[in-house]
Amino acid sequence: MRTRAAVATALASVGILIAGWQSGAHVSETGAATSTSLSSTGSSGTTSGGSTSGTETGGTTSGGSSSSGTTSSGTSTATSGSYDGSSVQTRYGTVQVQVTVQGGKITEVKALQLTDAENRSAQISAYAAPVLRSEVLQAQSANVQTVGGATITSDAYLTSLQAALDAAHF
Repeated sequence: MRTRAAVATALASVGILIAGWQSGAHVSETGAATSTSLSSTGSSGTTSGGSTSGTETGGTTSGGSSSSGTTSSGTSTATSGSYDGSSVQTRYGTVQVQVTVQGGKITEVKALQLTDAENRSAQISAYAAPVLRSEVLQAQSANVQTVGGATITSDAYLTSLQAALDAAHF
């Protein structure tokens, strides 16, 4: 009887692991860990780098993307300079990111605003921002995983970052 129970437990564990693995494989294929509804707002402005438009996904956003920079030479269509992403409103506060692009590469990511509605959300932001910055610099895109325990902050951070990258034509 013990052998039967051990085999049944092992098979159940393997089944759970396979289901989790398949779920993870699906996430990596789609490139998104969560499904979000897309809402697009465009706002254009003239800056020294040209006109910009911001596209935001998920959440409520306000403002557009602003940029300042000069056109880079070479084959890249990205414009060198610093670009502010849109301000993304969450239930824990506002998140806004600035990205610096040089020579067709993301060289710096700076959080201009992070969630701070409560002491705990400020702690979460302080933990998540450096992790996200590091991942973005390594991946050279906003297509990175969210930080566990900081999903709302991560989503808002990456949304603002993508708006800044769009403004940079990156």
